[in-house]
Amino acid sequence: MTRILEVRGLKAHYGSTEVLHGIDLDVEAGKVTALLGANGAGKTTTLRAICHFQVKTSGSVSFKGERIDTLSTEQIAMLGVGHVPDGRGTFLGLTTEENLRLGSHRRGNSQEVAQDLERMYGYFPRLKERRGQQAGTLSGGEQQMLAIARALMARPTLLLLDEPSFGLAPLVVKDIFTIMRRIRDEQKVSILLVEQNARIALELADSAYLLETGRIVKHGSSTEMRNDDAVRRAYLGE
Repeated sequence: MTRILEVRGLKAHYGSTEVLHGIDLDVEAGKVTALLGANGAGKTTTLRAICHFQVKTSGSVSFKGERIDTLSTEQIAMLGVGHVPDGRGTFLGLTTEENLRLGSHRRGNSQEVAQDLERMYGYFPRLKERRGQQAGTLSGGEQQMLAIARALMARPTLLLLDEPSFGLAPLVVKDIFTIMRRIRDEQKVSILLVEQNARIALELADSAYLLETGRIVKHGSSTEMRNDDAVRRAYLGE
């Protein structure tokens, strides 16, 4: 398989505090890789470090075989790395459709943008129903859908997805993960998924890493991780 993302010896600091202590991970093209771990393990920091966002880093990050760890966040995004951050980053004062169009602001082909907008409404019908509604009035689940759809409007080949289930009702989470499976299969978008809900993450993912206090402690296929006794006890409640 072709690796779309290769991370080697990645360290990350907030000020003088080191949060990641030299991690290695890969994301295969067209696959979903889950990054599991408890609160404070460094999962969100890993995504920020990959796209050089609000954190100092060392080590190497390669995207499609080219080093990106010296580039700016904007330059990394322009290469095709989308990031759905924790907290969603929705522009609350804009409408649903205005938020979506912001995701495509670097693209010049208005016909393709219009086609992608309708594609997003096909994936997320509730967003189409609320296309003229202020984003700040959407439910938490709808705002999460909007954040994912807005990132996809930039046509990324790699999506960094941070805690999409956080604070959402189980049925909404199930809907979002069903849609993400469609997006992976139909759009061939590779996904690095940060998720505390290990059970649902492993249902979607092809492989997974377990992060504890800034270090990778386990790695394997989703089946291997589901069958690992330590993972089952600590993260699957079995």
